[in-house]
Amino acid sequence: MDLESLFIRALPLLKVAILTTLELGVCAFVLGSIVGLVIALMRLSRYQVLRTVAFAYVSVFRGTPLLLQMLLIYFGLPYYGIVMGPFMAATLALTLFAAGYLSEDFRAGLLSVEKGQWEAGLSLGMGYAKILRRLVLPQGLRISIPPVSSRLIGLMKDTSLASTVTVVELTRVANQVGAATFRYMDMFLIVGVLYWVISQTLTFAQTLLESRMVRRHG
Repeated sequence: MDLESLFIRALPLLKVAILTTLELGVCAFVLGSIVGLVIALMRLSRYQVLRTVAFAYVSVFRGTPLLLQMLLIYFGLPYYGIVMGPFMAATLALTLFAAGYLSEDFRAGLLSVEKGQWEAGLSLGMGYAKILRRLVLPQGLRISIPPVSSRLIGLMKDTSLASTVTVVELTRVANQVGAATFRYMDMFLIVGVLYWVISQTLTFAQTLLESRMVRRHG
């Protein structure tokens, strides 16, 4: 069986696996962005307890391997009566992991907003929350777009670790078909190309988005 025949044989499974990979990555990115933004705002809070909790979160999820986090969630939570399926467990692990990094991207974007924006808001009689919502957040989030979009690309590749908790995504399919045909190297090569295509497509979209931002905001 040549490489083309192997690809055709595996194509039905690969189609489903690609959709699963994309769904897993997008869900984790969206949820991770929401959690990450909350963590970033906590890091910038005037309250020490919020800053401490946020710092501890970032330290833990950036300082430990994603694979370990995923295994702890999938195998550890059932000990406490919390049972979830493989996809849900992988999504939760990827979300919490991504939030740790995205929070720092958002925080850097918010901190890069000129202090004059705060002063202008205060001179207009605006409170802290109003200045943050109307002036700082829109600018800070726009500044954060390049690093945040890069996180999405990395997160798509990180979905391969979901195979360890039996999520049938690209890497899992490569292993399954490889076991059935004894063509492991060929299958992992095929899946590697598919990951590359996904990454390049997202990179192209990121470049277009950044170019549009430059034209719009100078």
